[in-house]
Amino acid sequence: MPRFKIKIQYDGTGFSGWQLQKKDRTIQGEIEAALKILNEGQIIRIHGAGRTDTGVHSTGQIAHFDFQTDLDSCELKEAINGNLPRDIRIMECIVVPAEFHARFSATQRHYLYRCRMDNFLLDRNYTWDTGPMDFNILNEAAQSIIGNHDFTSFSKNNEDLDHRHCIIRDSFWNEDGAVVNYHVSANRFLHHMVRYLVGTMVEVSRGKYKLERYKNLIDHPVENVQIYKAPPRGLVLTQVDYD
Repeated sequence: MPRFKIKIQYDGTGFSGWQLQKKDRTIQGEIEAALKILNEGQIIRIHGAGRTDTGVHSTGQIAHFDFQTDLDSCELKEAINGNLPRDIRIMECIVVPAEFHARFSATQRHYLYRCRMDNFLLDRNYTWDTGPMDFNILNEAAQSIIGNHDFTSFSKNNEDLDHRHCIIRDSFWNEDGAVVNYHVSANRFLHHMVRYLVGTMVEVSRGKYKLERYKNLIDHPVENVQIYKAPPRGLVLTQVDYD
């Protein structure tokens, strides 16, 4: 049976995250509902590269599914999109080898977090209104996490994990007018990790949390520490890499 890989964009504002839920609207649920229509009422399970939270967006989520169809990849993409709501769109669809897995074959994931310093109303679902921040301090904090670190201090507790180490490849902030963007890429991310990092870096830049204390949490990780978590609306999964 052919295995398809799809690249997905979505506005996460109206969703309770990626993962399928019984009652709430989710990205996985909407795509599986669209595929069910194409498969004569039979469920086709899809597997995503990452489980984004409620309110988190994506321009590059990857998923795979197995489906026996006479449609080619382009026709299948258009058929799925024809049954999806306006806040989800399949951007690419290709056939991949049977051993490909959207989550376990991934080598690197990229996230963007967008902050605004001017409280622009029309961006309210896509940015965090932080007010003024010290850009130099933001980047000093961002640079300190590059490399292999234990991010216990910056993640939601999960006893099922063997370890909480992540290898950070890139971590930096850039300014675009009133918008300040945080870019981070790693081999993997822990639950809520990017939001905890962003929230704490922003408070460091505003003088509400000491930079030395922040760096100490990276060098000497501890559980259940008092830190800050950014809201989900500014977070975007932008890209997933594969060998």
